[in-house]
Amino acid sequence: MAIQKPSHTFTKIHLKALRTNNFYILFALSFTVFINTSGFAQDIPNSGGKVPTNKSNDSVTVNVNNLEKIELSEIGQDSTLQDSVIPKPELLSATVTYKAKDYQSFNNKEQKLYLYNEAEVYYEDMELKAGIIVIDYSKNEVYAGRIKDSLGNYSQNPSFKQGDNLVEPDSIRFNFKTEKALIFNSKTEQQGMQIYAPITKKENDSVVFLSKGRFTTSTNIENPEYYFQANKIKLVPNKKIVVGLTNMVIADVPTPIGLPFGFFPLTKKQTSGVLIPSFGEQSSRGYFLQNGGYYFAISDYLDLAVLGDYYTNGSYGLRFESNYAVRYKFAGDFGFRYENLISSERGFPDYSKTTIYNIRWSHSQDVKSSPNSRFSASVNLGSSKYYQTSINQVNSPSFLNNTMASSVSYSKTFQGEPQVNMSVAATHSQNTNTESINMTLPTIQASVSRIYPFEPKIGSKKGIIENINFQYNIRGENRIDTTDSLFFKKEMWDDAKMGVNHSIPLTTNFKVLKYLSLSAGTNYSETWAFETVNKYYNEEDKTVITEVNNGFAAYRTYNFNASIGTTLYGMFNFEKEGEDKKIKALRHVMRPSISYTINPSFDQYYNTYEVVSADGTTIEEVEYSKFEGSLYGSPNQNFSNTVGFSLGNNIEMKVRDKDSAATEPRKIKLLDNLNFNAGYNIAADSLNWSDLRITGSTQLLKDKMSVNFGASLNPYALDNNNNLINTWNVDNGGSIFRLTSANVTMNYTISNSTFTGRETEESQAETLRSGGRADDLFGRSQDFANSSFYEDDEEEKTPSDLYTTVIPWSLRLAYAVNYTNARREDEISSHSLMFSGDVELSPRWKVGASSGYDFKNKGFSYTSLRFERDLLSWRMSFNWIPFSDRSSWNFFIGIKSNLLKDLKYDKRRQPDKQF
Repeated sequence: MAIQKPSHTFTKIHLKALRTNNFYILFALSFTVFINTSGFAQDIPNSGGKVPTNKSNDSVTVNVNNLEKIELSEIGQDSTLQDSVIPKPELLSATVTYKAKDYQSFNNKEQKLYLYNEAEVYYEDMELKAGIIVIDYSKNEVYAGRIKDSLGNYSQNPSFKQGDNLVEPDSIRFNFKTEKALIFNSKTEQQGMQIYAPITKKENDSVVFLSKGRFTTSTNIENPEYYFQANKIKLVPNKKIVVGLTNMVIADVPTPIGLPFGFFPLTKKQTSGVLIPSFGEQSSRGYFLQNGGYYFAISDYLDLAVLGDYYTNGSYGLRFESNYAVRYKFAGDFGFRYENLISSERGFPDYSKTTIYNIRWSHSQDVKSSPNSRFSASVNLGSSKYYQTSINQVNSPSFLNNTMASSVSYSKTFQGEPQVNMSVAATHSQNTNTESINMTLPTIQASVSRIYPFEPKIGSKKGIIENINFQYNIRGENRIDTTDSLFFKKEMWDDAKMGVNHSIPLTTNFKVLKYLSLSAGTNYSETWAFETVNKYYNEEDKTVITEVNNGFAAYRTYNFNASIGTTLYGMFNFEKEGEDKKIKALRHVMRPSISYTINPSFDQYYNTYEVVSADGTTIEEVEYSKFEGSLYGSPNQNFSNTVGFSLGNNIEMKVRDKDSAATEPRKIKLLDNLNFNAGYNIAADSLNWSDLRITGSTQLLKDKMSVNFGASLNPYALDNNNNLINTWNVDNGGSIFRLTSANVTMNYTISNSTFTGRETEESQAETLRSGGRADDLFGRSQDFANSSFYEDDEEEKTPSDLYTTVIPWSLRLAYAVNYTNARREDEISSHSLMFSGDVELSPRWKVGASSGYDFKNKGFSYTSLRFERDLLSWRMSFNWIPFSDRSSWNFFIGIKSNLLKDLKYDKRRQPDKQF
């Protein structure tokens, strides 16, 4: 007799206390075998499953009292029962829970367990869901399938999930005695690969065979835009996929692209493997293979990719790329590129052979790993012609940059009173046009924090005495100035210069007349040199001889400075009480200051030598310092007594807020700053006044446009040879000031989100590692042949039926003009406008351009056009440089997924050789 239970009730089965071969043991055995495989079964329609009918909504369960069992108490009473056979481990180590919406029934006669309508079974991290689940103990089989409604439509497909693995077939049939299963219309995902097969045979727990299956990286398994069709597929979950004859199908149309067999490794760990090269042709070097090599998964913290290029004329390139990271400690990447370039053919007049290289290294340290010490590196050095002549770059427009810079530094802080900071750094700066290189190997700096010797033990510092403070700083350098041709050769080290500078600044500050802030100080400096010179005149050769002496020498200097300033606030109200005007008030902040500096003359460090004129009639004394040519140069010889004047301005305006709910007016910055600076040298005999320098900046158009400007005004006149004379320009028939130079720069960024009010921060896809700009005013980073350039498995966009409401776009402008008139040139020295923009014509079509116009030379600057098409699982790009000596184009189409990213096609036209 069955016991009625309410619907949606979970039934829990505890098996450890049962010792007989009853229903619970049968279910445990079947479900254990079942869940250790993929849960799969046949469709069982409503009418064919022999599901007991029950007009009520109550579920039906089995009366446990009707089953035969042995009482545990009887086992305990028999002392002779001693089984020498070691019992087998329990089939299930946890509780099995199941439920069904309509029925939970066990037919004792048929030896079948029925779970019908939203049937669910749970065990540990496994779960099985289906429209119907039937366990047939007489045939040792398990069925799971869909159910059919009154209209004949199937629903509630089986779903088996264990951990992160999910299988969703139409139906399952499984024999728990032979441990084999048949799966019909199964769909599963393995490491980003979507796999579908009409018939699947599960041989055991680790091997699955699929007949006429297809696999793809498309997320739409029902209607993928492409897939690979194979008659025979062997799948070892989380390990590998082995296929036989395979054909590529695009939009359900078979293509001639096929392979006799294929092997696809499936793993969540990094694995070593071959990197497939791309091929192409270049007019001056022939056919080529690029970016082929091998990837080494050395460990979880370090990897290495060895890549190479080869051209049929003999040119080749070699590249090493490595990334490393230790969580919560540090991360970085290293890259080395070497290229041996051959142009034309040996024996031709245009034949040439060059070698170039480039080294990049970036290292960053987690701040929390060591709060008191830090190591960082940013290295970009190599041949000066690397960016101009390299045949394989990530950032193609980087050839426009004419500088390379590097810095490797280590700093440490020693806590205490006073605190001591120390740093060691190696720096490098290289001009690729002049091929000059400046390096410091190394630079050592140390400083002691400010010490207030008269600071009170309690309370704040007040007055001139209590605010007296001093520091100690030391800086030592080994500086090398060389050229590209002498880099790391013996001559480079011979020209190295070393020096050490010590400085002790002593300052104080205090209030004067309540509103004026006065600061005064002096700075004592001592400089050590390890190389000095001695000059004398050789009467026989009529030349000046310079002798270089190696040895220690030092000189000491000092200066005095003082400044006084204040801050003035002005408010101009435009509305009276009770009025509501659009412009409410104007706020003007002025910061005037006057400074005074004395730099003494240190003539004691200067010597003289006599020079006889060519006719031998006159003798001239020439002064020189033995510290000429040293690292920090010679001490000051000219006494200066300078008064400086400066005035800073900031202007803001308060206006009525457009939001009627706002209670406060809105502030608008008219001028972020407007500064005036000038100086007067009291000790000079003439031309005492320096140029009046005016600088300023502001933000316009809701802070979308930044404007910076500057000008220099000189009060003195010029003679007929355009040299300055000690005569006021106004006395020479001109104006009070003469404009000698001026400059204006403007940057403007705008997009469709500017007007919608939903603007988001624009991400920078480009990097600076290859020497390019952070923005794309010189062109966007593009290297279609290098598949590692793109992000792996980027999120696919969902197509939209209506795309007429918003068309995303962006525009970036940079304008610069410079005027020069120091010697009556009266000309615009440079005048240019650079622009870059993108327009997303549809959800998957995006076009962009980067260019500029030189108004002075009347011509367009470096121009690049780009077209990008998102093909769901594929990516297509076309980049075109229509003119200039680097005219070229690149076409690329390939699969996005990291698993199949080597399936690609790219075609490029390299720039023609310029004669």
